[in-house]
Amino acid sequence: MTACAIETAAGDGDALWPTPAGPGGFTITANGAYAARLAGSGDALYVERWTLDGPEPYAVPLPLAQPEEPGALLSPLADGRVLIGRAVDGRRYTFSLLYPTGPETGELVLGAVEPPGPGRLVLLPPSPDGICAYAMYVGADTTTLWLVAGGAFGPEQVAEIRGRCSGGVWLDRTGRMLALDRRVDDGPVKAVAIDLERGGEATPLLQITEESNDRLLLADPDSGLLLIRSDAPSPGHDRLGWGILGSLLPVRFPDCLRLDDAAVTPFAVQPAQVLTPESCAVALRIDAAAGSWVGMWRPSARRMRHLAAPTGWLAGAGLWTASGVLRLPYATAGVPCGLAALEEPAEEPPPEAEPAVQEPRVCRPVPLQQAPLTDRKPAG
Repeated sequence: MTACAIETAAGDGDALWPTPAGPGGFTITANGAYAARLAGSGDALYVERWTLDGPEPYAVPLPLAQPEEPGALLSPLADGRVLIGRAVDGRRYTFSLLYPTGPETGELVLGAVEPPGPGRLVLLPPSPDGICAYAMYVGADTTTLWLVAGGAFGPEQVAEIRGRCSGGVWLDRTGRMLALDRRVDDGPVKAVAIDLERGGEATPLLQITEESNDRLLLADPDSGLLLIRSDAPSPGHDRLGWGILGSLLPVRFPDCLRLDDAAVTPFAVQPAQVLTPESCAVALRIDAAAGSWVGMWRPSARRMRHLAAPTGWLAGAGLWTASGVLRLPYATAGVPCGLAALEEPAEEPPPEAEPAVQEPRVCRPVPLQQAPLTDRKPAG
């Protein structure tokens, strides 16, 4: 993934980009079966697990004797348990697994992690294997990864990576290959692939130009589709683009994904589209002064479809079915656990064109194909 192609000329307006992060407190397992969030209000917060793969979604509260802190770290596992990380004394974090047991909440204490310096520990997105969970700490010059659930003896450090990392996108279905956005010293941000079975060995993943900041937002292992944020086409101003994992084809930056005065953030890709990345449906969260709504787009399309989100949408959360239905979780006073289904609107037939006036046929020069900005093949 090395070259850059711009489908249309960049406009004057610049999109507003939020910091890459998960949806506000609502996390879904990689297989879409469960989700978890902090529910309640004020100081009476508790963990709530959602079941999403049944005929109807339902929520199970997992309260303990003491309420949870607003900054608690949550990650659901594929077996229905919920990992929770709690900060102690500002630096040390304890991890436990919560699960329903009759009318009570069971808690299995896993152990603790103490980062080597000041700063906050963050959880990475749920692992595709549904068993493991990883936490990341960013220091002054290095980034440390811990396996906090799924290990044999409690939390353990699994990798120390040179540079300051952010993001976190899984590149396979086994939970071995992880993409992180890394900055080394004062250089640009570049997405790298981390091999967790080889001690966190890092190899380049995105290199559009030498000086561009190239971040990976989403990846679909089935099709190889990548959603990328980069300032390569317009230095100093980020654009949303797409590419194919392991391909030498250029990254493309469609103009339809760029909105003036709005942030456009992809959050879900249609699965099971094996080797057909151009046909994958992508869901995007659009945030503007007027509020938030949903965008739907496919790489093969020339435009993005805009749809209203359900009332109470847990903005930025959702998942596609293999058949192309987007399911969005929402919570309201009347429906505390809901899942709305959105389908992509049918394409409208193009208007009938008026008969064209026949012009004399003339020879036209064949336009030169734009050369790639670099031809280095990425790892992955």
